[in-house]
Amino acid sequence: MKPKHEGKLLHMAKIHETAIVHPGAKIGKNVEIGPYSIIGENVEIGEGTKIGPHVVVEGWTTIGKNNQIFHGASIGLEPQDMKFKGEKSYLFIGDNNIIRENVTIHRGTEEGGGETRIGNNNLIMAYCHVAHDCQLGNHIIMSNATNLAGHVIIEDYVVMSGLTGVHQFVRVGKMAMVGAHSKVVKDVPPYILVDGHPARVNGINVVGLRRNGVDPDLRQEIKRAYKILYRSNLNTSQAIEKMDQELDASEEIEHFLRFLRNAQRGICR
Repeated sequence: MKPKHEGKLLHMAKIHETAIVHPGAKIGKNVEIGPYSIIGENVEIGEGTKIGPHVVVEGWTTIGKNNQIFHGASIGLEPQDMKFKGEKSYLFIGDNNIIRENVTIHRGTEEGGGETRIGNNNLIMAYCHVAHDCQLGNHIIMSNATNLAGHVIIEDYVVMSGLTGVHQFVRVGKMAMVGAHSKVVKDVPPYILVDGHPARVNGINVVGLRRNGVDPDLRQEIKRAYKILYRSNLNTSQAIEKMDQELDASEEIEHFLRFLRNAQRGICR
């Protein structure tokens, strides 16, 4: 059987004879594409990336180096947005990500700036969905069947437990953790643990802070920030002012305050 692909750099890739790769696709060195997978015209795949069987990669999608995409995933398809009219939009995926079985990741929309972005070193487990215009950072874990609506922002080192749903435009802050089966409708501040339906604050993500090497003294400052925000009977604006006056300056505390100042949907309580 003659291969169904003649695109750029394909001579340096390992492509199964049943895969369909558009001649316009750009395929890097040492890329592997499994049986019955389909790669569209405007797709670019970086070197060392492995794509399993029955994967579809379409649209203006750029995938970086050394990613693993397991069978049945659908990457870069049109957004599920009634306002989308077929305009050109993008998906960018970084390096060293693991995208497991039957994950769906959609391109952006004009309203959201036209692009969906996923950073580096993320684990997206089976049956997760990343909707249009989402922005994901680095070192994120999305457990099975986590679903992100459009325009969601997930910062670095976040852990999303299984069967969690996140409302559109919600932000989840750095090193936060969301418990399983949660319904997240408001922003989750950095370093916080939330859980429930709807999600409510359950304390500080102590395990996450330790695993990510946060210094014990800094963990104490984060604990002080948490108590001011959640235990002092102050509203958010008053708590920000008090934290600004009383806490030691650090990059982490400044990020915490900046996140609170920019919260558009309110924060989980």
